[in-house]
Amino acid sequence: MEYRRLGKAGVKVSPICLGTAFRANLEEDVCVRVIERAIDLGCNFLDCANNYGRGRSEEILGRAIKGKRDDLVITSKVWTPTAKGPNDRGLSRFHILREVENSLRRLQTDRVDIYYLHSVDPETEWEETLRTMEDLVRQGKVRYVGASNYSAWQVAELLWMADVNGWEKVAVLQNQYNLLNRKEIEPDILSVCRRHGVGLVTYSPLAVGLLTGLFRRGQEPPEGTPWSRQRLDQVLSEKGDQLVQTLIDVANGRGCTPGQMAIAWLLDHPELTAPIIGPDLPEHVDEAFGGVELELTEEEREALDRASQWEEPGRYL
Repeated sequence: MEYRRLGKAGVKVSPICLGTAFRANLEEDVCVRVIERAIDLGCNFLDCANNYGRGRSEEILGRAIKGKRDDLVITSKVWTPTAKGPNDRGLSRFHILREVENSLRRLQTDRVDIYYLHSVDPETEWEETLRTMEDLVRQGKVRYVGASNYSAWQVAELLWMADVNGWEKVAVLQNQYNLLNRKEIEPDILSVCRRHGVGLVTYSPLAVGLLTGLFRRGQEPPEGTPWSRQRLDQVLSEKGDQLVQTLIDVANGRGCTPGQMAIAWLLDHPELTAPIIGPDLPEHVDEAFGGVELELTEEEREALDRASQWEEPGRYL
């Protein structure tokens, strides 16, 4: 497996990051096997957050990485409400310092390799947040600072503020990106990453299963999935369904699955460090990692780009 630098940072990570939210409420032993299978395949990049499963995901991840911790890049996040108190959310110094200790305890480790600001907190001055992250880096509890769900101008502001104060800069971003949703990344975020050498990790690479080819507009979705017929038709437009058909056709031409082709399309972007997958079973890990080996031809890339492009500025498929 060819590992990638995290932007201009020195650390190298696998081209696929394993998400450990486990929203399907799987048995803990199944979750551990998923994590172990990913590590066996060469994955050294595992994503989590303090609010996933109300802390359960961090506990499971901590159990699964025992004896392997030093070879892995572990992430967590802070911002999301953890309780109902007035200080149980956000990016205040109070909340961050309390939550990082909770995450470290659940993960059974002494540091988080990437600690993401999970979203923007409109009630806390950014200087307070960044100074707190700087302190955590200096204390050795955090190795790299990340930002999730920030816009391009907000990222630029964070970088400028850290630069003028001599604080640790944001090293990696995490935003949604896939063939059905290019609007959160293109063109501004990609430009910021290129200009400033910021790593880019993206979530929902298969658009909650829509890019697996198993869900089609006007058809009943498979049982046991998060999609109902009504919700599917509301989300997947006619042009979106045409994109899915193009993805299926291109994948069939290469003898791979649509999901693998969707991941290969993401990895074909030089700015992108790794997409985050969210498998429920070990065999799902195997399929996702099959996309790492695919190198798109120019014709395949053009077909997928054309099918997923937006109609006009501000309107996306």
